[in-house]
Amino acid sequence: MSPLKQYMLSVQMIDGAPTRSSEEMQQAYDRVNVFNEGLQANGSWIFGGGLLPAELATVVRAAGDETIVTDGPFTESKEHIGGFWIVQVADLDAALAVAADATRACGEPVEVRPLQEIPEA
Repeated sequence: MSPLKQYMLSVQMIDGAPTRSSEEMQQAYDRVNVFNEGLQANGSWIFGGGLLPAELATVVRAAGDETIVTDGPFTESKEHIGGFWIVQVADLDAALAVAADATRACGEPVEVRPLQEIPEA
């Protein structure tokens, strides 16, 4: 059996998209909680969480010996990551199946990206 691989499933939020009602948001939160419980129960869950809006981000970068801190998101974009999961599954097909359930749960597009494997020492 091949070793399990880790993937990041990122929820894509689009600026200017129609705002959901409080009831719709609560329903999405409830579906995501059930989804998270399923991931935890089957052993795929590594970590996950929702993010506050991109305008609350702070960027820190090195410039020689100085550290520069700026407010706001790093990228000028209409799309931002609204949340994410790190999952551990057999392969990309399994990650895509998990993402299909994730997008149904949260109601937003979900991008799937493999994590780099850490070479053994």
